Amino acid sequence: MTKGQVQAKIAQEMIKFEKEYMGRGPLEAQAHIIDDMVLVRLKGVLTPAETHLSVSAQGADLIKRTREKLIESARDMLSEMITGIVGCNLKSLHTDISTRTGERVIVFILEKKLEMKE
Repeated sequence: MTKGQVQAKIAQEMIKFEKEYMGRGPLEAQAHIIDDMVLVRLKGVLTPAETHLSVSAQGADLIKRTREKLIESARDMLSEMITGIVGCNLKSLHTDISTRTGERVIVFILEKKLEMKE
């Protein structure tokens, strides 16, 4: 597969993960492979209730902590998914969510740089 096809597959699988595991899919997903990293940007991930809750600092903090714990509990599942697509083991995973924009960013660090055809 080309780099573009792999990126599209990762985005597609992340949408599926969000729908099945988190209970609601993002409005849009993009994946980018940069050397030994896979950067995933998910747009529109907040539920309507989370959007209302996020207006206060305490609510925003609660959303961030809860979403962080949910992703951490799914780390093995995400690792298997990424490894299965790119053929390289995962070294680490980093994530953050914006309660202002409703976007989540997940960065997967791989054990080696991916060499792919554009």
